[in-house]
Amino acid sequence: MRKFMQENGLHLSWAIALVAMLGSLYFSEVKGYLPCKLCWYQRILMYPQVFLLGIAAIRKQQVYMYVLPMTVLGGCISIYHYLMEKTDLFKSNSFSCGIVPCDAQYINWFGFVTIPFLALTGFALITAIQLVLWKIDRQGRR
Repeated sequence: MRKFMQENGLHLSWAIALVAMLGSLYFSEVKGYLPCKLCWYQRILMYPQVFLLGIAAIRKQQVYMYVLPMTVLGGCISIYHYLMEKTDLFKSNSFSCGIVPCDAQYINWFGFVTIPFLALTGFALITAIQLVLWKIDRQGRR
């Protein structure tokens, strides 16, 4: 598993970021779903990773120190956004998001999969892969 992650971790992270970016563009540009303010923040944190991880995968350079802060922050925003949609905990803040309220659920697959949940999944997967790569890199330096 270690060798697989060493050789393919950056490519996997890049693929996840690319799918997340293309998925968000599909929802907004093809389906016509207007993103709320929190969706924009999540996009701001996901889109640069496509380029950062793509270049790192080609050059075989570790970039976990740049990627992890963005994925952790993006994951926190996604959790907050998801809780705003699915619980009454933060409902009162949802209308301060601008034209589109942050609790608007454009999709609700299986009763729990919404756009913030998809973003959270992408951020969590990239974070997990980058943490494994960080651990492998630290073990290699010893």
